[in-house]
Amino acid sequence: MSLFGNVSAINSSGKCIVMNLSSTQITSKDCFNITSGQKDVLSFGCCDAMGHRLQFPSARSFTPKSKKNISPLKVVCVDYPRPDLDNTSNFLEAAYLSSTFRTSPRPSKPLKIVIAGAGLAGLSTAKYLADAGHKPILLEARDVLGGKVAAWKDDDGDWYETGLHIFFGAYPNIQNLFGELGINDRLQWKEHSMIFAMPNKPGEFSRFDFPDVLPAPLNGIFAILRNNEMLTWPEKVKFAIGLLPAMLGGQAYVEAQDGLSVQDWMRKQGIPDRVTTEVFIAMSKALNFINPDELSMQCILIALNRFLQEKHGSKMAFLDGSPPERLCQPIVDHIESLGGQVRLNSRIQKIELNKDGTVRNFLLNDGNVLEADAYVFATPVDILKLLLPEEWKPIPYFKKLEKLVGVPVINVHIWFDRKLKNTYDHLLFSRSPLLSVYADMSVTCKEYYDPNRSMLELVFAPAEEWISRSDTDIIDATMSELSRLFPDEISADGSKAKILKYKVVKTPRSVYKTIPDCEPCRPLQRSPIEGFYLAGDYTKQKYLASMEGAVLSGKFCAQAIVKDYELLAARKGVVAEASLV
Repeated sequence: MSLFGNVSAINSSGKCIVMNLSSTQITSKDCFNITSGQKDVLSFGCCDAMGHRLQFPSARSFTPKSKKNISPLKVVCVDYPRPDLDNTSNFLEAAYLSSTFRTSPRPSKPLKIVIAGAGLAGLSTAKYLADAGHKPILLEARDVLGGKVAAWKDDDGDWYETGLHIFFGAYPNIQNLFGELGINDRLQWKEHSMIFAMPNKPGEFSRFDFPDVLPAPLNGIFAILRNNEMLTWPEKVKFAIGLLPAMLGGQAYVEAQDGLSVQDWMRKQGIPDRVTTEVFIAMSKALNFINPDELSMQCILIALNRFLQEKHGSKMAFLDGSPPERLCQPIVDHIESLGGQVRLNSRIQKIELNKDGTVRNFLLNDGNVLEADAYVFATPVDILKLLLPEEWKPIPYFKKLEKLVGVPVINVHIWFDRKLKNTYDHLLFSRSPLLSVYADMSVTCKEYYDPNRSMLELVFAPAEEWISRSDTDIIDATMSELSRLFPDEISADGSKAKILKYKVVKTPRSVYKTIPDCEPCRPLQRSPIEGFYLAGDYTKQKYLASMEGAVLSGKFCAQAIVKDYELLAARKGVVAEASLV
């Protein structure tokens, strides 16, 4: 596979010219700088990735000779091909699980399953139950799909989102889901790099570039060894030695580290605190919106295992538009095409019980009552705890949920009056005390593209002390941090780049807070209450609090219901035998 695919542009005459680079040998030091004195027009017809001029460290440029009657062109769009994920063991495992729903015996009497919550966990549950021949009814309290990936349009038609969502190569169930829906082309893959801001060198960045020619884990080791700006060689050696038990001990060792925070584990392994400061503050905030003194080391080790053991595990993609439209709606269309239902503005008021403690129905706020063969709660854990019947609270399965608490997070969007230059077509780790990661969405995302103005989307974390503060306070603090990231372009007093508008989205309880010793509290998808199930990233699955974890939890929930088919059918007095169709 070549490093790059196609580069496209339109010259002033309106003709689209495509350069096929598949046979061109390009090194990380090469850079295209094809310029034109005339206005360029962006074309998405030949590529999947938004782009600006290709940038690499120590880049050199070349200008091809102009042919007669053809103007030189600026490269405005670069297509990074979808990585080769389909033959990895994790992808194949996820694909097999998906196939079991499509190939399972068709029920002679499909189950009616009511699912609360149309985030990724609820959508996944409903999708795979529909694949298995059942009739899910998916309820969403709000008027928008997506849950923690929800987004809205403002009066100008611009989108603002609940969070900055990145799709990793190490997300096999999500990658399978995109393929099953036929929307692989909606992921915009970026170059295989991790880019960190340098707090001590305002305006500068440090990169970890993963060479495509090396297999895992050599590509990751090469990326770490090649970067000498963040860690010294003695620090790299101590970190590598400290990681050896995790590499040799496998999953059992990783799970056993749940009782230690990142900071405590690093010190126990003799790894200098500067390693935590330089790398793992940013990584902790990106993974769970909290600092290393709170985050369970299990979370970091799981991420490192995926990134180092899978060649494309750390490769990132952006969705080409808003998640509700570009990801969630295709899932809804699929569910409905198989006879399922999705209902917005359907908030559950109460879980009503039978005398034996099983669910009788879901009572909605509008007074409607929904009865079903099985019931699923796919909401965040905090909402489940609010609606949990009193009779269930003493049961150990539910009592353990008390320790699982959603972490607050704030997502900030700022539209500027100009195009910012000191940015990349990629996710950036800010390494700021107040900010986690950010991206210039006017560059990284097709639907949000703007050739003249930047829109920065930033994750403000940790947010616990800020969640109750005013939007103005949050924007002022954000601008102060941005003045360090963009010293030549942004000033805290607004004397440089001007804010045209902003949106602040607060989520008081987002993904569950992955603190030490919370792993034993995570529930299985099948509850001890017959006919009642859970889905959500907080339930048991190996990807913790992530989009991948939410989708996998939905598959596990659907799997449990399919396995319980005869039991659930018998509860209604009708034993329906499965038959092959």
